[in-house]
Amino acid sequence: MNTKYSDLINQTYEFPQEEFSVENESLKFHNIPLNELVAKYGSPLKFTYLPKISENINRAKLWFANAIEKNKYKGKYNYCYCTKSSHFQHILHEALKNNIHIETSSAFDIDIVEQLKQDGKLHKDAYVICNGFKRTQYIENIARLINSGHSNCIPIIDNYEEIDLLSEEIKDTFKIGIRIASEEEPKFEFYTSRLGIGYKNIVPFYENQIKDNDKVELKMLHFFINTGIRDNAYYWNELVKCLKVYTRLKKICPSLDSLNIGGGFPIKNSLAFEYDYQYMIDEIINQINVACAEADVPVPNIFTEFGSFTVGESGGAIYEILYQKQQNDREKWNMIDSSFITTLPDTWAINKRFIMLPINRWDDEYERVLLGGLTCDSDDYYNSEQNRNAIYLPKYKRDKPLYIGFFNTGAYQETIGGYGGLQHCLIPQPKHILIDKDTDGNLVTTLFNPQQKSEDFLKILGYKKQEKAQEKNKELITA
Repeated sequence: MNTKYSDLINQTYEFPQEEFSVENESLKFHNIPLNELVAKYGSPLKFTYLPKISENINRAKLWFANAIEKNKYKGKYNYCYCTKSSHFQHILHEALKNNIHIETSSAFDIDIVEQLKQDGKLHKDAYVICNGFKRTQYIENIARLINSGHSNCIPIIDNYEEIDLLSEEIKDTFKIGIRIASEEEPKFEFYTSRLGIGYKNIVPFYENQIKDNDKVELKMLHFFINTGIRDNAYYWNELVKCLKVYTRLKKICPSLDSLNIGGGFPIKNSLAFEYDYQYMIDEIINQINVACAEADVPVPNIFTEFGSFTVGESGGAIYEILYQKQQNDREKWNMIDSSFITTLPDTWAINKRFIMLPINRWDDEYERVLLGGLTCDSDDYYNSEQNRNAIYLPKYKRDKPLYIGFFNTGAYQETIGGYGGLQHCLIPQPKHILIDKDTDGNLVTTLFNPQQKSEDFLKILGYKKQEKAQEKNKELITA
């Protein structure tokens, strides 16, 4: 009987895969020997494999180039990175090596853009697409960037008041886009996105506030689907509605020349993951071509905003199984040396699944288990792996350490988890390392941040403030 963990994987999936392989009973991820990583840095451990970011950007560029050539498409393609997926400097620096553009969502994003320009990482002609509901600080920062000469900063209008607010702060003429408030999937608790302007209201909005406004030039229609670009009736139906608005608007607005199709590509969350990226892009380009030809208007330049697709598959987390608790006849709990709530918050908040595999002991017998985190919270667990409800791992043995890895975790987890701040039950943030390649193709690791210490928490909580600083910050409140 085949009872090795390696037999289970080989019988269930096509394995090895492009990014995963096994050598000497140990897992490799993009040819990174993860057991050596653990031996050097210990656990818990977070890592970012930077070359994967550039690889995914260039894959998407190639797919769009193929589709444009195949469909004889006359417009250009522009790849934008959504900074909200991960704002870290090393992420932006890697992404911007590939001649891409930026999409922002809040005021402080503009400060990052200005720093990137100052460091010579972001070109002065790069597009900066400003999404989101714009409060005063965001408006002021956008205006500052445009007033400094960055003419390709395009604020995407989210509500009827934003044009006037921007006009008050921006000195000269400026470009804008309009976001469509798309209808949500039937399973949502509401019908229409809270962001943007409804389909029926966009043309009247243009005619009332933009058409005769000499200060504003409408360049872009922004179409975003919350569930991402997927091959289902809902996505294609919303795209058709978007194209009807675009072609109608284009006939009365000559300056309109760009369509931002928003929404991201899915990333791999299972060893059984299948998604035909090239087919989807071919079909999107074809439908835009057909709709514009039927309406007798020029096709638009295409913009995409890929966040998770850009950075998600670059990240990983490694934990050690500290102990096994047999709580009843059927349930064995493997306890990790960290917390899912704090280090992989999407597993707790939205039941998101990541690829989970053991790092070592692939030739050992396996067993069915549940995974538990260190906090005293009953929700700190992970109980679904790939497409199954059960998790199988090499059998727990006190004298044979077992390490497990979660992969493709590079988007959102750090920012949602409050990187560098307070963590639930004061479980420390793991150390974080960066993995890159040198000019000879050798893997190079760098410690980005050590594991949090108690002093870090005590300072945030107010226990380590200097007495003089406390006195300085006191304010007298009078009636």
